Amino acid sequence: MNDQIPAEDIAVGAYGKPALGKSLESRHISMIAIGGIIGAGLFVGSSTTISLVGPAAVVSYAIAGLIIMLVMRMISEMAAALIGVQAFPDFARAGIGHWAGHLSGWLYWYFWVVVVAIEAIAGAKILNHWWPDIPTWQIGVGLMAFLTGVNLMSTRSYGEFEFWFSLTKVVAIVAFILVAGSWALGFTSPTGQTFGNLTAHGGFAPAGWGGVLAAVASTIFALCGAEISTIAAAESAEPAKAVARLSLSVTVRIVVFYILSLLMIVAVVPWQEIQPGYSPFAATLAAMHVPGGETIMNLVVLVAVLSCLNSGLYVTSRTLFHLASHGDAPQWLVAVNKRQVPVRAILIASLFSYGALAAERLSPDTVFSFLLNSSGVTMLLLYLMVAAAQLRLRAKFAREGRELQLKMWFHPFGTLFAVAGMLAVIGFMALTPDLASQFWMSLLVAAGFLGLFLATKKARS
Repeated sequence: MNDQIPAEDIAVGAYGKPALGKSLESRHISMIAIGGIIGAGLFVGSSTTISLVGPAAVVSYAIAGLIIMLVMRMISEMAAALIGVQAFPDFARAGIGHWAGHLSGWLYWYFWVVVVAIEAIAGAKILNHWWPDIPTWQIGVGLMAFLTGVNLMSTRSYGEFEFWFSLTKVVAIVAFILVAGSWALGFTSPTGQTFGNLTAHGGFAPAGWGGVLAAVASTIFALCGAEISTIAAAESAEPAKAVARLSLSVTVRIVVFYILSLLMIVAVVPWQEIQPGYSPFAATLAAMHVPGGETIMNLVVLVAVLSCLNSGLYVTSRTLFHLASHGDAPQWLVAVNKRQVPVRAILIASLFSYGALAAERLSPDTVFSFLLNSSGVTMLLLYLMVAAAQLRLRAKFAREGRELQLKMWFHPFGTLFAVAGMLAVIGFMALTPDLASQFWMSLLVAAGFLGLFLATKKARS
């Protein structure tokens, strides 16, 4: 199935496509990358990791962050070398072949359709806490309808909403680090420095270093999402330059926003006091007696959820648009309106997310459970295809004698390290009874989309 097609055909679409707008600015792209990384996985999901492995959760996130940084560097190298190819699934198409572009595109679309429904439910539950008389499903539908409308207005409207959503998260995290850092250093704490919490309760890694490595399997998914900016970069004035800058900026974000904020949490609060499912940020603010700390964090989590929901609707529509432009989805989806917005692709993507939301309401233990589990390792499968594409394209460039402006770190060992890390996570999930269903269901969905490609190819021949 090595039906690789020229990069120039990928850039314009093998079947031709109307042009998307170029209304996103560099500030939008930068904040979209932040919005993809910083979500409820940090503000709430990190509580589970801390409660399992203690202060060494910082190391788990650092390892996961390193893998994601390497993946983003691969993307940056390919984006700089393949002018006109910025859409995340199209890197697999360029490096491996048409079948890989089809598979990665549909898997990426499927993943974000499910995420949109999950985020709508999460946002609805937060708002239901303040408005208990309104059913959560109605709030969820309302949130999706509102942000679908935002995406339909223009690409710039999506970018502006995401810019302010992400800026709010950044301000909140920076403020948290400063407040918690002052406490941990003893400036505001009545008992002096609190860094002793890092080792005072069973040691830095009370569950052992094996547990720290195992926790990477859950933490790595919280760090996925930076690749959203590669989709958005295609609608900016200088897409290749925008994508190429990502590797360094993602590195800074991971270090500052994840590692430092989590370090402050476990320095201020004894790790045994962190409750799974309850925001460790809220627990830290409560420990420092910050007035209204829980309400503040609920608002921040709500912004994070809305940000992810906004980006999810954007990504699903653009991925569907790119699939159609290469003949992997119905051609009528490539139509754009006078504002150069793919309205049909947005509406279709939104409808599927409404279906997933309805499944959570009508069949939470069967249909929605399948959707949730079958997207479990999807992002890692996609990242593995990116790594394979980078290795093949780099070998091709070497044969052609091309000098790359931006290169993958420690090639090929940087890529191979990332591949080994991702395979280890997938293998761990496959061998863990509670996680194995996610592995097998994700493979089943991938096989289904690959079968769709083979059937479509046979019908055309």
